Amino acid sequence: MSLDVDVQTHARTLTLNSPDHVRVGRFAIRYNPDWSLKYANYAIPDQDADPTPGELDDLIAAFRDLDRMPRLEYLPGWAPALEPALLAAGFTVENRAPILACAPGDLVTPKPVAGLVMAEPATDAEFDAAALVQHLGYGGTGEPEDGTAGWLRDAVAGGGVAALATVDGTPAGAGGCSVPVDGLSELAGLAVGAEFRRRGIGAALSVHLTRTAFERGCRVVWLEPGDPDVERIYASIGYRRVGEKLNISLDPA
Repeated sequence: MSLDVDVQTHARTLTLNSPDHVRVGRFAIRYNPDWSLKYANYAIPDQDADPTPGELDDLIAAFRDLDRMPRLEYLPGWAPALEPALLAAGFTVENRAPILACAPGDLVTPKPVAGLVMAEPATDAEFDAAALVQHLGYGGTGEPEDGTAGWLRDAVAGGGVAALATVDGTPAGAGGCSVPVDGLSELAGLAVGAEFRRRGIGAALSVHLTRTAFERGCRVVWLEPGDPDVERIYASIGYRRVGEKLNISLDPA
């Protein structure tokens, strides 16, 4: 099995293992009732899914019932006939994001950052602090939804990783690696506070999370970089492209 198929299987298995997932025909919706962020709510098709217009109507209706934007994330080769059907139903491509992966022998340690300390959250206050860094780091305002800290807690409880980075005691960055499936884990939600950027904290935190996942038995960690600049940072620490993911949604209007 190729690594891109491994990545898709990992994401789909996590969705099917989620207690709040919703099965609709040839799709599984990863639904987060406590987290309305669109990236936390999406569908993954069954392999080689080729839905009829009526089946897509059912999928759209299920998202509407959940008060979420109809949205899918998947590798196009997993279900080649699906994208034309989605476009015909009015969906719009958000982007085609590269998928990067790293194996233990490929990880590169960056230069140390003065005053940087990384630790896994253990108390509610620590998980909340990590969630707040993520929330603000991605442009949010106010307090994060409960699902932000919940994802980090679930990752740790399921054998994944969470980390809160501090600089001289001040929360500066946070992120996690998902619950592993067959030795794969996803590095996700990595954020660095605006006042701490361009110091190498993102690279250092990424290496810490990735290395910890390897120490806990993972054979591969994968991720989806936010933009080309972020991809270059991950490439500098040993991640390489293994595929491309389609993010596609239906405008609520």
